[in-house]
Amino acid sequence: MRFSAIQHRKSKLLSKPEQNSNTDSPLLIIGWREWLSLPDLGVPRIKAKIDTGARSSSLHAYDIEQFQREGCSLVRFKVHPIQRQEQMEVSCVAEVHDIRSVRSSSGEATDRIVIQTTASWLDQEWTIDLTLADRSQMGFRMLVGREAMRERMLVDPGRSYFGGRPKRRKKPNNS
Repeated sequence: MRFSAIQHRKSKLLSKPEQNSNTDSPLLIIGWREWLSLPDLGVPRIKAKIDTGARSSSLHAYDIEQFQREGCSLVRFKVHPIQRQEQMEVSCVAEVHDIRSVRSSSGEATDRIVIQTTASWLDQEWTIDLTLADRSQMGFRMLVGREAMRERMLVDPGRSYFGGRPKRRKKPNNS
């Protein structure tokens, strides 16, 4: 079976023979890193590492504060969606979905707050579980694990940005 759709730069739906037989919808091809948005959280774009080795997805968050409102457990936190650009800050509030013990790549287990939110890529939207963690020392502000991709996407590990890149703003010329 040939995967001719993988050869195209823009993500395409797989043809009928190339679909996952366990689903009714075709799978999308995604690169090992992509720009996504989190519309429910007000995050217009965030560069994410697509990591099939990680089970859960994680979002860089800080000033994390859990609180109660009308008997509902909520969490307030802030996000710097663009790496190395701390002037852009998004304040978020979400319902606490769960608290889970998550083992980091270094082997250390910590309890993390889990929220459910909508992820958006190209014309697709789906609900994902996100753990909130300090990822300031990591290369990506968001990690998309295999649970978020299951039965939706195939990862081409040799490609990036199938969904395109945001346009860079030019720095003012001070001459």
